[in-house]
Amino acid sequence: METKLNADPAELAKFSDLAHRWWDPEGEFRPLHQINPLRLGWIEEVAGPLRGREVLDVGCGGGILAEAMARRGARVLGIDLADKPLKVARLHALEQQVAGLEYRAVSVEQLAQERAGAFDVVTCMEMLEHVPDPASVVAACAALVKPGGWVFFSTLNRNPKSFLLAIVGAEYVLRLLPRGTHEYRRFIRPSELARWVRPAGLEVVQLKGLSYQPLTRRFTLGSDTDVNYLMAARREAA
Repeated sequence: METKLNADPAELAKFSDLAHRWWDPEGEFRPLHQINPLRLGWIEEVAGPLRGREVLDVGCGGGILAEAMARRGARVLGIDLADKPLKVARLHALEQQVAGLEYRAVSVEQLAQERAGAFDVVTCMEMLEHVPDPASVVAACAALVKPGGWVFFSTLNRNPKSFLLAIVGAEYVLRLLPRGTHEYRRFIRPSELARWVRPAGLEVVQLKGLSYQPLTRRFTLGSDTDVNYLMAARREAA
């Protein structure tokens, strides 16, 4: 069955143009490097150790999270539709001699047709707000996880506070991100994400907020989900 490509060419081009900067911890992707230990620790806190497990990273970009999970002993497949970031991810993994890590240029919907129920853990971080049909991505992620397995999402809430902090503050004032990284209309409320998650056969288990402290220039995990948030969902065991 042919699947309509759920991707925005402008968004793919945006991240492809910055691909060479992906692994610069002081560059445009500095926030991803800063939050990576937090989100990795939270994933293992909720789902348990990743060692020996089959993991899928959807919208992996240059591989920051995918590589970190492979270093924890998981067998990781990272997928993305932007070719240049994938090339950067493959090269970095090769240079660092990271085992158990593979990358593919394939949509999550297509992969769901190929490998339904194949993964213990599926992650989809900072990606839903960049696609035309995020509900389709959620459904595909749910189809790909095994019974009893975990799916992790992270995205941006949609409200006046998130507009001020995530766009005006992060892109124009603090310059944490390049201007135009996000579009407010694509932000997703937690209630909306939950409405996509439950019909896909997943149960929402935990919601976590991710906040930035300008004075310390650090990110923290907590209960404030007004701007950035993460959601853990689980497929019912067979």
